Amino acid sequence: MTAERIDPPDLSPATGFSHAVVATGSRLVFLAGQTALDTDGKVTGATLPEQFEKALTNLLTALRAAGGTPSDLARVTVYATDVAAYRAHAAELGGIWRQLAGRDYPAMAVVEVVRLWDEEAMVELDGFAVLP
Repeated sequence: MTAERIDPPDLSPATGFSHAVVATGSRLVFLAGQTALDTDGKVTGATLPEQFEKALTNLLTALRAAGGTPSDLARVTVYATDVAAYRAHAAELGGIWRQLAGRDYPAMAVVEVVRLWDEEAMVELDGFAVLP
């Protein structure tokens, strides 16, 4: 995939995301929402950062199984049950993202939701990728 990340100077600086991603490739991979579920289907992690790390790991595991890499991500949506808590942990969550996915940021959004499928889940990530 080729990905051109566009951050126009007329918009606020993009920190931890890209304003737009122009992706060219031949395969689209749509990634289902991933929470902090372990292989037994149990939510793991008592804190938002712990759950974010597991949810992102799960998303990247699905992506890799489809033949992709983190740099192939074109769009990711984060669903959080508490955006204020998400913002409070933003620096730590950004560090987790960089450690697991690198610095080629997709277009992203964070959306607050009342609850997720599993009551214990605090965060869910979904997205799509464009593969060569």
